[in-house]
Amino acid sequence: MDYRKALEHAVMYIENHLGSDIKVEDVAKAAGYSYYHLNRQFTAILGESIGSYIKKRRLADAAKKILYTNRKIIDIAMENGFESPEAFSRAFKAIYKVSPQTYRQNRLDTFIAGKERLDSGLLDHLARNVTVHPKIVELPEIKVAGLRGETTLRDNRLRELWDRANSLYIQIPNRIPNGRAFGICEACAENTLYTMNDDILFTEVAGIEVSSFAGLTEPFVQKIIPGGRYAVFTHRGTLGMLPQTFDYIWGTWFLTTKEEMDWREDFELYDERFLGYDHPDSEVDLYIPIR
Repeated sequence: MDYRKALEHAVMYIENHLGSDIKVEDVAKAAGYSYYHLNRQFTAILGESIGSYIKKRRLADAAKKILYTNRKIIDIAMENGFESPEAFSRAFKAIYKVSPQTYRQNRLDTFIAGKERLDSGLLDHLARNVTVHPKIVELPEIKVAGLRGETTLRDNRLRELWDRANSLYIQIPNRIPNGRAFGICEACAENTLYTMNDDILFTEVAGIEVSSFAGLTEPFVQKIIPGGRYAVFTHRGTLGMLPQTFDYIWGTWFLTTKEEMDWREDFELYDERFLGYDHPDSEVDLYIPIR
């Protein structure tokens, strides 16, 4: 049996029993594998254990009901498999950083921790095209010159920004020969990225590496990537799937890693491995700042 097919069966079983007393052994039985082997593969491909995935899917399902219905929170907690309101509140605060009551009162709809249901397409993407366990690297400061554009997750205009930037790069002075290109997300100040929903406006700088900012004029902007520690994920495939990779980073890895986030800006690095926006063999490195 194909491991990815087994994972699909496991995920389907979990989704159909979110409100039940799910035992991981039952999930493994539904997938046709031993718990030991299925859990190892689940962790290797998805970056978390079966138990962790079940817990976060229950919380995500409960969060939507808290936000979009008027049902009592205690009823929602029980329906999603929590044995008491206290246990639900503790688990909810650990992921969403606020109580269920505050979440409802403030109409919060967070980007982080929104554990979406896995489908076969996303499962295949995570299995083939994402490094679920990042490299930890130390970077020196990097100077970048480029263009700034605005977008939202729902109305993604970054491709237009990059097309325009690529046509104008020849005008940038002090370019480093065969230098790297960077997409720098400027939504990270004050934790904006990690609570971002589809409609929140953020800016990105699409630029290339330079040795100096001397002689740089409009419409170009200066940007310095601070040195420090970063967790580096590699995204493979078209950039149209990049949001799904970020969903994994902020919805899974961020919630389980022992690394502490640093509020420097995260960025994408494009080098000779990037073969084009729609190329299935393109590779892009995603740098997440850590302390």
